[in-house]
Amino acid sequence: MRHTKEIFQRLSRGQFISSNSVDRDIQVLYNDLEENRQEYYDYFSQIDFKLMGGDGYFYFSRDEARQIIENKLQSLFKWIDYLDFLKTYDTTFCSGTQFRISQIEGRMASDLELRDKLANLNLDIAANHDKIRKIADDMVAIGFAELINAEEEEFQVTSAFGYIEQIILCININEDIEDEIPE
Repeated sequence: MRHTKEIFQRLSRGQFISSNSVDRDIQVLYNDLEENRQEYYDYFSQIDFKLMGGDGYFYFSRDEARQIIENKLQSLFKWIDYLDFLKTYDTTFCSGTQFRISQIEGRMASDLELRDKLANLNLDIAANHDKIRKIADDMVAIGFAELINAEEEEFQVTSAFGYIEQIILCININEDIEDEIPE
């Protein structure tokens, strides 16, 4: 447990630590977490943080009031739209995928569905390039992707992207319910 401070600073901001990070410092944090998982779990649980691990990533979870959970679900809508856009761009878009903003823009020139999905995102940005950059920047901010080449605007998707995929897969919409009125 040599990196308690660094791990806490990253995870307490809602970010992830991924096994396939291109950042050597994050790889060190991941390896330390992996080797000392129970010790870190016990340590952070004393301050009401639950260290959670997925398939190649770690994050914090906390027990929270219903209203806070509802607010988090509202923020999930953005990620549902982002994932829909990215999977339309490339159905195999997942951990380890490398992408360039220019590649997505090039694909949009011939893919009407992709253009429509980007246009329908609730982003207060006019230019397609800037919209795609916003998606990439949001992914980087939370730890779902990392910038690997700034000049070419190239990114790599981290293992933590699996977290959002799993969350969205857990959403079960009953298509038999029509015009349901919430209580």
